[in-house]
Amino acid sequence: MENAFYIATCRFHVKEKDRLLITGYFLDNRPDGNRIEIRLDEKKLFYTTDGIRLHPLKFRKIRKRLITKQFFLWIHLPKDWREASRLEVAQSYRGKEEKMKTFAVSELKKLEKWQANSIDKVNMEEKGFSIEGWYYNRKNASIRFLDENQNELEMKEEKVRRLDVLREYPECKKEEIVGFKAFYEEVVPRKLEVCFEEDERHAEETMNLKRKLRRQKMQDDLRKVRIYYRQFGVRAAFIRAGDKLSGKNGTEYEEWLRRHEPSRIRLYRQKRKQFTRMPKISIVVPLYRTPERYLREMLDSVRGQSYQNWELCLSDGSGEDSSIAGILEEYTKKDSRIRVKDNKKQLHISDNTNVALDMATGDYIAFMDHDDLLTPDALYECVAELNEYPDTELIYTDEDKITMDGEEYFFPHFKSDFNPDMLCTTNYFCHLVVVKKELYQAAGKLNGEYDGAQDYDFVLRCVEKTDKIRHIPKILYHWRACEGSTAGSADNKSYIVDAGAKAVRAHYRRMGIEAEVIPTKYPGMYRTKYPVKQTPKISVIIPNKDHTDDLIKCLRSIREKNTYENIEILVIENNSQKKKTFKDYRRIMHEYPKVKVLYWKGEGFNYPEINQYGIDHATGEYLLFLNNDTEMIGNDCIKEMLSYCMREDVGAVGARMYYEDGTLQHGGVIIGLGGVAGHAFLGIDGDSPGYFARAQVVHDLSAVTAACMMMKKRVYEEVGGFDSKFAVAFNDVDLCLKIRKAGYLIVYDPYAELIHYESKSRGYEDTEEKIERFHGEVNLFQTRWKDFLKKGDPYYSPNLTLDHNDFGLNHLAKVERR
Repeated sequence: MENAFYIATCRFHVKEKDRLLITGYFLDNRPDGNRIEIRLDEKKLFYTTDGIRLHPLKFRKIRKRLITKQFFLWIHLPKDWREASRLEVAQSYRGKEEKMKTFAVSELKKLEKWQANSIDKVNMEEKGFSIEGWYYNRKNASIRFLDENQNELEMKEEKVRRLDVLREYPECKKEEIVGFKAFYEEVVPRKLEVCFEEDERHAEETMNLKRKLRRQKMQDDLRKVRIYYRQFGVRAAFIRAGDKLSGKNGTEYEEWLRRHEPSRIRLYRQKRKQFTRMPKISIVVPLYRTPERYLREMLDSVRGQSYQNWELCLSDGSGEDSSIAGILEEYTKKDSRIRVKDNKKQLHISDNTNVALDMATGDYIAFMDHDDLLTPDALYECVAELNEYPDTELIYTDEDKITMDGEEYFFPHFKSDFNPDMLCTTNYFCHLVVVKKELYQAAGKLNGEYDGAQDYDFVLRCVEKTDKIRHIPKILYHWRACEGSTAGSADNKSYIVDAGAKAVRAHYRRMGIEAEVIPTKYPGMYRTKYPVKQTPKISVIIPNKDHTDDLIKCLRSIREKNTYENIEILVIENNSQKKKTFKDYRRIMHEYPKVKVLYWKGEGFNYPEINQYGIDHATGEYLLFLNNDTEMIGNDCIKEMLSYCMREDVGAVGARMYYEDGTLQHGGVIIGLGGVAGHAFLGIDGDSPGYFARAQVVHDLSAVTAACMMMKKRVYEEVGGFDSKFAVAFNDVDLCLKIRKAGYLIVYDPYAELIHYESKSRGYEDTEEKIERFHGEVNLFQTRWKDFLKKGDPYYSPNLTLDHNDFGLNHLAKVERR
């Protein structure tokens, strides 16, 4: 059927008796030509239809058609419906009828008594477990937690706002949706039953905890969670443990890894491959009293490489009577490519590595730790990259962590392509790094002054000398997570944090950049603060249609939260209809001397044209696009964004934005998310670090939202500004991609913080005209940026999903081994 309707869910109205809801999707995103009939024992029933636009992250494809709208069919059941036998849903299109679904009345009777709820996560904590979800509470709903013997568990509960549920339950008030987090700090029961009750409605959700968490594995998982806790804090650790419990990472990742490992046949072919260039790779490894098992595994992983033209340069800095001397002698006899320097004395990490570097005779140098592992195709993939991009001078790859016993792989780090601001935030290159020998010679040896972050200092010196940098988005390195190692947490060795900050400061000094470097609460991650010594004029452009209460809140926050004085605020009035609005404008201009109201005379809503009208009247060197439904909550947001925007290499700067309930609304934009583009980290807890703390630290992206975006006016004009063809959607993303194409960076600055009440002024896309327009903008974007979408967002790994914004695994990843 051409415009078929697909049923998604069926439930009863939570307040009104005898009112049933069926939700679903039309292939054409509207019911045109499709007639749905709902029959109770052949008797037609009356129903009403509502439609809402899905958030872009909830877009889906059915039969290769993009679904952007969800429909609610509200069915009025007769009072005697319980005496019937079945309810049928049928659809007819162009005279052809098709039965879609039959519900037995016995099923509906059970649904009628179901208490609306959801268990979203079951998380492991260091002691016990936690559980998250929500339930409907009209007056006196209760929740109980029982073990397998029906003993009630004493759980510590926290209430959480869940405004997201209202889109699925539009008949509810926000206070009627009770979000919860419950914690249990005793021995984990074998089973957990969660009981929800209110009057005649009830629901029971049962989980077999022991099946998911066998005791031995649980202990290992908890150790991994403690590692994550030390890096990102307790809230993130809860989430990470929940991912383990629900199979989101651990086992799921290991299955993903197995599917992407090179087969024996592929490795055999790699060994026989003759590249045009067959450079010699010198792998340098500083050794220090390495445990025998780890040392042998490291050596075997190098000897097992499918690419054969390598040498292994080992510097033993263990001191006199080295415990590993015998093993090293054994391996040098096995393989002439392994070379050892016994220093007869203890050496610090930089000096030890430099000895190994002095031994290197290869064309390229690869850095490796003494207890880590290379995948068997690691060097092959690097050489393949060097042949495809011959001018490459530095390569870095993705990595994961491996348990001490070598049995499990976890915490994969799927990295961004070269990201200068992220590199000044943290050494995300980490492992595996391969550099051309001439680049190493130009950058210089490792500096003992930065021991603990000597590799960070080194790569910063390298990127100062070259822009020929390639990222291979494949897991080619396994980092051993030993207790006390930096793989476990940089916080294990606090001097590492200080050394890293020192390395970034030195980088800025060499580059002639004045900046303050401050360690963040995430060990090994740093904040850069640039001084704002000049005071260029900033034009703040705020479109507005009615909703002056929101506008006043926005303006008040600018006045109260910012000390930067050289601004003008241009409110672009567009088609307001309320008399109160124009009265408020007069009051605003009296109370806020920096505000000027401009009157746009166009028809309808066209975001680019409205803003362009403001730009035409703007006298500032910098433009700050700002929605009227935003409120600045961070101190000096404008000055913070300006500090980055004043850099010559930066084209635009975006902010960190929250929903009213404190969850994240904008953490940057990912191109390709939902088939077009979407916000990163949408809906996560505002305090959550996100994937490798990316929600909380400065880094470069392909786009940010214009709900709060600053840019140089000359850059805006250079790239042609907003395109009015994108009247409502994707105009900011299109502009950002043009800025990126012109060679500028787009910076996400999480230290500029705002609340975004989102779409209050304009409303949702809930009319046929708006839906039609939205689809046109989707098609225009997908056509204009077809090549970009096909290649993928360079700041978002192809190994991560584009179906959700949680940085989960992409099980359909097409990053093939060569």
